[in-house]
Formats: sequence, structure tokens, C-alpha cells
Amino acid sequence: MKKSTVLILLIVVLASAMQFGAVFADDSLLQIGVLQLVEHSALDAAYAGFVDGLKEAGYEDGVNIQIDFQNAQADQANLMTISDRFVKNKVDLILAIATPAAQAVASATSEIPIIVTAVTDLVGARLIESNELPGTNVSGTTDAAPIDRQLALLIELFPEAKTLGIIYNSSEVNSEIQAAQVEEQATALGLEVERGTITSVNDIEQVASSLASKVDVIYAPTDNTIASAMPNLAKVAEEKKIPVICGEPSMVAGGGLATVGIDYYKLGLQTGAMAARVLNGEAEPATMPVESLEDVDIVLNQVAADAIGVEFPESVLESAATVYTE
Repeated sequence: MKKSTVLILLIVVLASAMQFGAVFADDSLLQIGVLQLVEHSALDAAYAGFVDGLKEAGYEDGVNIQIDFQNAQADQANLMTISDRFVKNKVDLILAIATPAAQAVASATSEIPIIVTAVTDLVGARLIESNELPGTNVSGTTDAAPIDRQLALLIELFPEAKTLGIIYNSSEVNSEIQAAQVEEQATALGLEVERGTITSVNDIEQVASSLASKVDVIYAPTDNTIASAMPNLAKVAEEKKIPVICGEPSMVAGGGLATVGIDYYKLGLQTGAMAARVLNGEAEPATMPVESLEDVDIVLNQVAADAIGVEFPESVLESAATVYTE
């Protein structure tokens, strides 16, 4: 065989092996596989917090653990391929970031400990039996939004609002759960509700434009598809002069108007501490209760407010932890 042919074959093999990250693990280090659904600010912050949480507990990448971080780019085939590779490589622990990632790794293994974060409802996603006693190889932290406080903020900002539109990806179980919760609570507050569902980023502008013609305010839950493309929704909001209340702070930073939400970096820190207890042998997912972050903040976007002609009440401004001004 010619040298050039051998070289080409070697390149192809290496490229295939490295498609989803390094495969040459250091056997002296604990192996941690990380599967993140898609790149956006909240999930990125959760991962950064996780790494720092592990470090605070004495586990540092390249020192006594080796982290194999993979981003599935919101592709179901990627989720399954990466999950299967983690199982084949017999990693010591898997972190799954966001509900679809958690479902993928949970379907791939019932043996390897799985810690999850940025998952709205672990029970509803059929990952565990209960939050108090998971009963499976899965536990972690929930990012369930304080919907009651978000709707209270909406009413405070827009007391004359009659109709609320909810935009979300109908294929994300976490978003379906939130949409149902928002509709129930909004209806109890006397608001009429219109749902607008998407299946991909490409649907956002069309669905948002349709909703904007029928509602007074749009609510976007902690939906990974929308969060990864907030400028698309913000563009419609500005054009239609429609306020968007968001499920979490990074969506406000991306062009939404306001939220009451959690800090995903802090959620990641908490998740890292949970993972460390598993690595220490102090706990196992089956008996480790799911944890949540109690602290929430009001986050506002003054640029978005100016663009649609909204003036924040002084009481809300004074209560806000963050006000984006550029």
C-alpha cells in the first residue's frame, strides 16, 4: 500500500474517532462525560458552574478527573451517538445538561451514575420515580421556573393585559410541562391564553408574528430552542411592539423584556457539589433527592423596553438585581 494511501486512511480513522471529542482517556483519572443539548448562555453557565463546583470539592479536570465535554447541537442522532460512546467508554459519571440530553443518556445506561441539570421536571421526563427518592441511576438539579412570580411580574408591568401568548417547542417535554403550568396559572389570574408551537429555530419568527397579532404579552419558557435563538424572537417583539416575559435571565439578556429567574451558574455549582458526593462514594443517585436553587432575581432589559415603548415602574426597577442597558 502506498504511503499516501496509508496516511489518508489514518486521517480518516482519526477524524472519525474524534468526531465527538477525544477518545484517548488517561486511565489514572476518573472519567466524566458531559452531554449538553445545545449552546446557549444558560446551559453554558450551568456547565461552567458544574466544573467550578467539582473543583471546589477537590476534583479538577486534568488533575484527578478527565472531562469529555460534548455539545449535541440540538440533534437527536448526536445525543444518542454521544450517549452510547460514553457507555462504551465506561465513564465513571455522566453529566447531562437539559432534558433531551438527560433522556438520551438515561436510555443508554441504567448503571453509570447520571447527574443532570437544567431539567425542568425529572419525574415528568420519566427520569426518576420521585424528587425525594429518585429510585434510578439519575439525580441532579431542576431549573423549574418560579412561574407564579413571573406571572405576578407580568401583571405588575401590564395590569391591563387580557391575553397571554405562549411560544415553545412542542417536542421538548420540559417546555410542554411549563406551557401547561403557565396556562393553568394565567387562566386562574383571568388571562386568556393562546399557544404558539414551534419545531425548530426556523419557526420562531413566523409563530411569534402570528401570536403578536392576537395577544397583549408573549411568554417564552425555559425552552432550549428559543433560548438558543433569542434574537429571532426579540426581532419580532421589536417590530410588533410586543413585550416578551422570559423563563430565565439569559433570555432577557438576549432581547427579552423581563423575568424572575434563577442563576444557572449557581445551579451548576450546586450540581457539581452533588456529582462530587457521588464520586466520593458518599451518595448514589437512587437515594439522592433532586435539588433546586431557591434564590431568584428580577432581571430587566431596558434596551428592549425602550424599543417597544415600555416604561418600567420605579418599584420594579428598585427590586431588580440586573438591568441590561446595552
